[in-house]
Parts: sequence; structure tokens; C-alpha cells
Amino acid sequence: MTAITIPKEKWSGKVREITLGATAAEGGTRAKTVTVGGESTLPFLHFEGEVPHPPVIAIEVQDRQPAEWSPVLLEAWGDVTQDPAAWAKAAEKKGADLILLKFALHDDLTGDYVRQTVRKVLEATGLPLIVFGPGQAEIDNEIMVPVAEEGKGERLVLGVCEDKNYRTIVAAALANDHLVNARCPMDVNLSKQLNILIKDMGLPLERIVMDPTTGALGYGIEYGYSVMERLRLAALQGDGMTQQPMLVTPGEEAWRTKEARSDEGIPDAWGDWAERALNWETLTASTLIESGADIVVLRHPESIQRVRTMIDALMAAA
Repeated sequence: MTAITIPKEKWSGKVREITLGATAAEGGTRAKTVTVGGESTLPFLHFEGEVPHPPVIAIEVQDRQPAEWSPVLLEAWGDVTQDPAAWAKAAEKKGADLILLKFALHDDLTGDYVRQTVRKVLEATGLPLIVFGPGQAEIDNEIMVPVAEEGKGERLVLGVCEDKNYRTIVAAALANDHLVNARCPMDVNLSKQLNILIKDMGLPLERIVMDPTTGALGYGIEYGYSVMERLRLAALQGDGMTQQPMLVTPGEEAWRTKEARSDEGIPDAWGDWAERALNWETLTASTLIESGADIVVLRHPESIQRVRTMIDALMAAA
């Protein structure tokens, strides 16, 4: 019998390792830190290089119960969605690695309010924390400064930094020893350029998480996958400005699709609403992990276990 030799690529670069959160010994209050990155090969090709850290799962927690969320999601979490601290604690019990606290757009979004909310969530969970604003540049800039000050020493990830509003958020991160989330609309060159702009402000590359954005299953995921794969290939080929760990939000993307949101006027073949929606989220997340995602942000508690099972199986193949 002739032996088969598996061809192996030889890469000159690797993904940067980035650590989120800070323990008491490091000046914070987190029970643990989470390190991502460090890969010297494509996802899970253990025979070819190192995959020192598994992809990790963040759960999105909003500062108030999101009225626009699917009833399937709200029922899965129950009453904890009315209190971000209780919600974060429940997410930790369900097995999340990180908490993403997202502030919604409302009239109470003042500096004092965001400080109090961040403090309550930090006290409720020992997990590292990511904090996003509502996604409007001017408001994000206003609230991220008090968020950064309240979480000083905790090595939060502040977001989102985009080309039109990165300066204020990066300055807040610099002043308070935090990381930032750098988001671009599915484009390799724009992602690289934003990383360069942030670095030029003085923030070390070890404190930048790259967010290339994506679509959900059936809604542009192929293009998002392609961009992430090209970013990872560039990183392994030695491009220092693409070597950041990647964060994507498959939970948000999947739960906005009609397949996940609707149970009216659809074919019987689509099956049970809750199971269909859950499958949409987990399949979207699983696909993006295969394209190089280091952090996936999910919404449904059951998705944590499904995606974790996949990650564990692929890491065990080493």
C-alpha cells in the first residue's frame, strides 16, 4: 500500500494573541481573562500549524429588554432580559466565555446611566466584558467615554470603531487601558486601513479586535466568509495589518432574517419556528468560525451549547 503524504502550507505569519479582561492581580476584577488569536494556520488545520486558543462565545446582553427581538429569544431567556445584570449572570451560567453589553437607543442614555449599568454588569459576572453603543456615531462617542472611565482597569473591548467615529473611542481606550472593536463593511482593504488609522493614534495592535462584519446564512454569508478567509490568508502570509483576531455577530445577523423572525405565512416544510431559528443562528456561527472567527456573538442560550460542541470536537482533533 502506498502511503499518502498530506501537503502542508508553510506560512510566514500568524494571528496576534489578544487578551480580554483583567483579573485582580492585573488591576481589574474579572474572575478570568480570555485570550484569542495566535493561529499559525487556517481554522482547525492542526496538522499544519498551531491553533493555541479555541474560538470563544460571547452572549449579547442589552441594557433593557429589546422590544424588537423575536418572542422565541425572549421566551428562552425569560424575565432576566428586564435586568442586564441578571441577564449577564444567566449567560455566564449557560456557559458564555464573554459578555457583550449593548446599549439600545433611548432617552435615558446619559453618562450616569451608562456608568451605573456597566458597574452593575461588572459586579454581576466575572467574565470579560465587551461594550457596544447603539450604532450611531455621535451617540456612541458620547457614551463610550463614561463607559471607559467606569471600567478603567478591566480591559474592556469598546465599540464599535468605524471610519467616521474611531477617534473618540480610541482616545477613551488609550486613556483607560482598554481594547477596541474595529468594524468595516465586508472589505479587506477597508479593514486593513482602519487598523492602520487606529494604530497611528497610538493604540497597540495587541489591543485591536477586527470586526469585518458578515451576513447570515442565506443573506450574504458567502461574501462575508470570503472576506474573512482573505483576511486570514493575508495574516498568515505576513501582512501585519490583518493579523488581528476577528469578532463577528452571527446572532444579530441570523435573528433579523425572516426565517428566524416569522411564523406566519410560511410553508409547512419550514418546520418548527423555534428550532428553525435556532438552527439559523448556529449554522451561521459555525460557518463563520470555519472562516476564521475568533469571537462569535450569539443571542440564544441553546446556541452556546451547540456551537461549543462543534468547537470542542474540532479542537480535539489536534
